[in-house]
Amino acid sequence: MSDRGLIGEQGRAALAEFVRAAFGADSVSVGDCRKLSGGAIQENWLVDLDIVGGVHAGGLSTVVRTDAPSGVAVSHSRADEFQLLSAAFAAGVTVPEPLLCCESTEVIGKPFVVMRRIGGTALGQKVTRDLSIGGDRELLTERLGEELARIHSITPTTHSFDFLPGPEKIDSLNEFREHLDALGEPRSALEWGLRWLEINRMPVEEPVLLHHDFRTGNYMVDGEGLTGVLDWEFAGWGEPHEDIGWFCAMCWRFGQRDKPAGGIGSREALYRGYERVSGRTVDPKRVYFWEVFAHIRWAVIAVQQGHRFLKGGERTLDIVLTGRRPAEIEYEILRMTPPDNGLFDAVY
Repeated sequence: MSDRGLIGEQGRAALAEFVRAAFGADSVSVGDCRKLSGGAIQENWLVDLDIVGGVHAGGLSTVVRTDAPSGVAVSHSRADEFQLLSAAFAAGVTVPEPLLCCESTEVIGKPFVVMRRIGGTALGQKVTRDLSIGGDRELLTERLGEELARIHSITPTTHSFDFLPGPEKIDSLNEFREHLDALGEPRSALEWGLRWLEINRMPVEEPVLLHHDFRTGNYMVDGEGLTGVLDWEFAGWGEPHEDIGWFCAMCWRFGQRDKPAGGIGSREALYRGYERVSGRTVDPKRVYFWEVFAHIRWAVIAVQQGHRFLKGGERTLDIVLTGRRPAEIEYEILRMTPPDNGLFDAVY
């Protein structure tokens, strides 16, 4: 990070001045400022601000979210992510309140957004195993179904995002076939899975806004329950069951194979919350289809993450461990798509 980054006094002073001007405050000073763990695609910084004057006067606990040294091709810019987060906040989704967006590189060396900080933890292994957090697990699962339904209330008829391809241009299977081809290495299990999906594809649903990474690990909980849905850098138009399948995929249960909804609860609770708020009926066959797709998508992203370590020079433990995940994901794809079993014979 340059000397304008948040690691140094120059960057922190520049951030304080940016916030002061944006909020119309008399003065702003930066207190605690440290990089948070996690965030393989983006960097997240805990920043405490002391604001004098203006509508935000007083102490303000924030998270400043900016780009990691390298990323993956399908992630949004910080400005685009800010627009999506703002739309979700307005739609009643439980998300960190978006406060400011800076597209300039002149403040801390790269674009960033400022969000109000929320409490709790998002660590998938902890959320799925520590029953002292999150409250009643079936209620939490149902609540997450409700949150997903609120996200899906954003549609191409209610919102327009210039940076998103039109829904008529979306073809998730072809997109990830192109990503797979671009890897330049043989991945037979992924080719098999993609062919299974092509054979078993069902008629396309009406598009909605997908979070595209709605899973355990990307929401925060405290001792009582849900505090916020995080990480909107992959959001885009698509079929609603795709998000449901991603949440239920085995790769996001963190070893809790008997809890198919995110490793925390039952499908019934998730579907119940989703159906009540959305007015849609969840189709288990469509969910199964998109669970298979979820594993292909995650495997491709994991390979890309490995390339960040091997080819991009980003030497972090999180990234190299993610780069070793494709083999176990490919096993799950093969388990779900036996040669003599089509979609309508598949069982959970």
